[in-house]
Amino acid sequence: MTTSNQTTQPQISGLAKVWQRTPVLIKAILLILLVGMVGANGISFFLLVLPAPLVPFALIGFLFLYWKFFSGSWGPNKTAEVRKKYFRADRLSPALWKWSLLLAALFVLVVQSSFVVTFRLIQFPAERFAQGFGFESLPLWAAWSFILIASLSAGLTEEVGFRGYGQVPLEERYGPLLANIMVSVLFVIAHLNQAWAPSWLLHIFFGSFLWGLIAQASGSLLPGIIAHTVLDIFNFSYWWSDVAGKFEYQPIGITGVDLHFVVWLLVFIGSLALFIWNLGKVKAVRLQS
Repeated sequence: MTTSNQTTQPQISGLAKVWQRTPVLIKAILLILLVGMVGANGISFFLLVLPAPLVPFALIGFLFLYWKFFSGSWGPNKTAEVRKKYFRADRLSPALWKWSLLLAALFVLVVQSSFVVTFRLIQFPAERFAQGFGFESLPLWAAWSFILIASLSAGLTEEVGFRGYGQVPLEERYGPLLANIMVSVLFVIAHLNQAWAPSWLLHIFFGSFLWGLIAQASGSLLPGIIAHTVLDIFNFSYWWSDVAGKFEYQPIGITGVDLHFVVWLLVFIGSLALFIWNLGKVKAVRLQS
C-alpha cells in the first residue's frame, strides 16, 4: 500500500487571480484612486452630512482610522505586511528623523519660493486660486480650523495614496526614477479639475517629484506627510485665500527687476541646492542606520 503526501495549496479566489494578472501600472492607478483620492475627499463627504463645526472633529477620527488601517496596524492580518510595505512603515532613527525633517522644511521653502518667483514673472491669477474655498467668509478661528484639518487630510491621504500605495509597486517593477515620474504625472492628472491647476502644472509635477525623492531617500512617508501638510497650510491660507495675507506684487515686466524678486530668486536657488545636498545626507544616514 503506497501513501502519498500531498501539500494542500491555498485556494485563490477569482478576484485575486484577476488582480495578480493586472498590469502594475493599472494596479497603481486603482490603488491611488482608492487609497489617495477617496481619502482626500473625506472632508467633502463630512461637509455634506454634518454641521460645519463638527466636521474637523469627524475628520480627525476618520484620519486616525485611515492611518491605522493603511499603515497595517489594524485590519486583516493576511494583508498587514503588504500594507506596511506600501505605507513605507520603516522606523526612523533619531539621526534620520533630524535630517529628514530638515529635508521636509527645505522642500516647503523650495516650493513656496518657486511660487513667488513664478508670479513675479507672470501675473498671479488670484481669481482662479480663490475658487471653491471662501475661507474669508468664516470667523478667523473657523477658517484656521478648516485650513489646518484640510491640510492634514491632503498631506496624509495623498502621500499614502501616491507616494505609498501607488509608487512602491511601481518602484519594484520599473525602478525608483521611472516610478517617481509616472506617479508625478498621475498626480498632475488628479489635480486637473482644480481651477488653479493650469497656472501650476509644472509646480504640481515638480512638487510631486520632490515628495517622491523624500520618500525614497528616507524610506518613510512621514517626512513627506509633514512637508505636504505644512505646504498646504501656506497654500490654503495665502495662495488660495487671504486669511494669512495677500500676494499683491506685479510681474517684473511691469515693475522691472527689484530687490524682492532678486531675494526670492536667490532663496529658491539656495534652498534647492541645500535640498539636493540634504537628500544625499538622508540617504547616507539611512544606509548607516
